[in-house]
Amino acid sequence: MKTVFKIVICISVCSFILACGAKGNASAGFKVWGNCDMCKETIEGALKTDGVTSADWNKDTKMMTVSFDSTKINLGQIERKIAATGYDTELYTGDDKAYQSLPECCQYDRK
Repeated sequence: MKTVFKIVICISVCSFILACGAKGNASAGFKVWGNCDMCKETIEGALKTDGVTSADWNKDTKMMTVSFDSTKINLGQIERKIAATGYDTELYTGDDKAYQSLPECCQYDRK
């Protein structure tokens, strides 16, 4: 009986620790227009900020996969950070001045 009680307590404590550690963890995927490895560097570099734990942009699929702490940053803020560098996302149009200053290879047919 004592062994069963200890196992139940251990499972409860472990579940509590895991649940507390998972608060705020989120991930999302969305489209970001761009062309090349320089675009990838700029797009991912825009997300080197507090709250973003990982960011990976695939130049072939144009898909961004991002993991973040939703208590520090939200998806809208993430997409706006990318748009500020001149790149269009599904929800936000890139800043025109920033887009015009991108290298020619990074400029694409805008939506």
